[in-house]
Amino acid sequence: MATTKKAPAKVATKVATKTATKTKVQAKAGPAPITIPPHVDDELGEVWHAFKGSAAISAREKLILHYAPLVKYVASRVATGLPASVEQADLVSYGMFGLIDALEKFEPGRGNKFETYAIPRIKGAIIDELRAMDWVPRSVRFKQREIEKALADLESMLKRQPTESELAGRLGISRTELHQVVTQISFVSVLALDETVNVGQDRGETVSLIDTLADKAFDPSTGVESQETRGLLAAAINSLSEREKIVVTLYYFEGLTLAEIGEILGVTESRVCQIHTKAVGVLRGQLSEVD
Repeated sequence: MATTKKAPAKVATKVATKTATKTKVQAKAGPAPITIPPHVDDELGEVWHAFKGSAAISAREKLILHYAPLVKYVASRVATGLPASVEQADLVSYGMFGLIDALEKFEPGRGNKFETYAIPRIKGAIIDELRAMDWVPRSVRFKQREIEKALADLESMLKRQPTESELAGRLGISRTELHQVVTQISFVSVLALDETVNVGQDRGETVSLIDTLADKAFDPSTGVESQETRGLLAAAINSLSEREKIVVTLYYFEGLTLAEIGEILGVTESRVCQIHTKAVGVLRGQLSEVD
């Protein structure tokens, strides 16, 4: 009789245990995961649901096309701080990898807008790719940005181009250290020859970088073959202005650099380059008329 009384109690205990276990499993399972981010229309919500619910490839492609303008927006913002040699189309292609990664890792259930989540990741993908392609040490790039910022600040304050001493003082370094930093930067700088730069005392004039290079195609010291040509060349040089004659003579006959000539004349190197370019053009024109 004691055994028959305990049996129902054991059965009831087992049923209660199974029921409790089932309840715990249901509680752990919870509601279905959210597959649609907030603040999207119904049509886009269906695409998100298809992508996050079943990882549909067609839905993934639709989302990439829909959010592609976001990549262009981020790329244009990043491009404002880069040299003109960097193509914005390349930045967009780098940013697309960031967009795809953001789509894969985004969790709609957290309640964040996808744009808020994706923009930092798109920008990060672009910057990571630029750093991977850049052979210049980051320390040198940092020094370059510091010098550029100091130059801009001083020009804004002084309303003119600052001297080396003023620039070194702004950076808190000596002129010797400034020269060393500029030398480091010059070794790793790559520029397009057709890129224009501002020159002159007020930096209002522009000149292409190719015009600042010495013209090796026309060398008066070695290109003269006859006495008659020598006489024509001498006459052409004499027709130049006094400053142009000095630049031509010091550069071609004395072997001085443009910077050294600038120190003699008391002008900047870019100004000497302008004088040299103009003088060579005049000489070419006069000699071609004779031919």
